[in-house]
Amino acid sequence: MCLHRLAAFAAAALALVVATAAQAREIVPFNEPGVSAGTVVIRTSERRLYLVLGNGQAIRYVVGVGRAGQQWAGTSRIDGKYVQPAWAPPEDIRRENPRLPAVIPGGSPHNPMGVAALTLIGGEYAIHGTNTPGSVGHFVSHGCIRMYNADITDLYQRVAVGTTVVVTR
Repeated sequence: MCLHRLAAFAAAALALVVATAAQAREIVPFNEPGVSAGTVVIRTSERRLYLVLGNGQAIRYVVGVGRAGQQWAGTSRIDGKYVQPAWAPPEDIRRENPRLPAVIPGGSPHNPMGVAALTLIGGEYAIHGTNTPGSVGHFVSHGCIRMYNADITDLYQRVAVGTTVVVTR
């Protein structure tokens, strides 16, 4: 009986920590010349994504970014919005892990895209949720931007196809 209670307590504590971390966003001052309201700015060195609100403010989210040698910088636009996206591992990822299936269906606990994805023009990168929330806040991806599922859900509702995305190192 004690082990059962201990396990229940541990599960409840973990759920509280995950729920708190999964909403690691806040409104912060943001004054960058030439960046207009509605723009998404990702600063890979900070492992932060900013949705510029205007009037000197932005919503700041914690994100996972590309590992050394797999980061990129530049300007793009959101060209697609997907809920429960399927994932087809790119060729470089399949070379690293040839056991991966050709496609992992949306909603699968093994799908690294999480609950939603915002694809960027060119089709190679996305801003997406994750099935491994412990990776958020680190240099972990092949160039995609990982967010807590609660945070990608929030961002998904705030941006549109065509939104400018600026990635800096």
